[in-house]
Amino acid sequence: MSELPRLRAPIVLVHGLFGFSRLGLKSMGVDYFRLLPPAMREAGNEVVQAKLSPTAGVARRAEQLRDLVLALPTGEPVHLIAHSMGGLDARYAISRLGLAERVLTLTTLGTPHRGSSFADWASSRLVRLFAPVFDHLGLPRAAFDDLTTEACERFNEETPDAPNVRYFSVAGRVPHRKGLRPDWAISEPIIYRAEGVNDGLVATSSAAWGESCEVWDGDHLSLVNWPNPFLPKEVVNRLPAYAGLLGRLRDEGY
Repeated sequence: MSELPRLRAPIVLVHGLFGFSRLGLKSMGVDYFRLLPPAMREAGNEVVQAKLSPTAGVARRAEQLRDLVLALPTGEPVHLIAHSMGGLDARYAISRLGLAERVLTLTTLGTPHRGSSFADWASSRLVRLFAPVFDHLGLPRAAFDDLTTEACERFNEETPDAPNVRYFSVAGRVPHRKGLRPDWAISEPIIYRAEGVNDGLVATSSAAWGESCEVWDGDHLSLVNWPNPFLPKEVVNRLPAYAGLLGRLRDEGY
């Protein structure tokens, strides 16, 4: 199945760390959720792409997401589909910023709900190394601290799921040390040793949240339909998978 179903309520797509909504000119640009927004709109869906701070912490990004949803002209509840850190932003906005009444469902993809052991490793090495650069440029960097396992354990204690919102999740899975992009060559083994199977950045066990968790073969970026440029024979087409996600919501009456 590749034809995308039409949902009655708007869909809000939420990007992750270092993310964006859309880059480039209108006719020549590229979406963070690669090729997916136009396909969803062609099926009759109303689609909004959130634009959050690329490196701010969860609390700030959640405020931005809340403001975006509350400013939508229809005023009706929405479906949130959030990648990576965006899932934590969405959970925070729903649970702690009063957005629960405006959200029907949240589907997270590759979200480190229990943190990432790579974030633990990087916080004492890479973040410390690049912190002066971020500070010199006036860029926020709280996001890096918010993704550690300790921070996410505290986050989960303080951020209960809203009873009127339905939560679903998707995790990625790559073969250990096989078919990895060079940018996962450091992170994947670190996570594998600490947490097991992962998508290069987030363990499948950390990404599982809500009523159910689907596991898709592919790395962290493939979850939002980006192919692996270092594996030219690999073809990524997530339209059938997203058709399944939307189809489930449609079948549930949404």
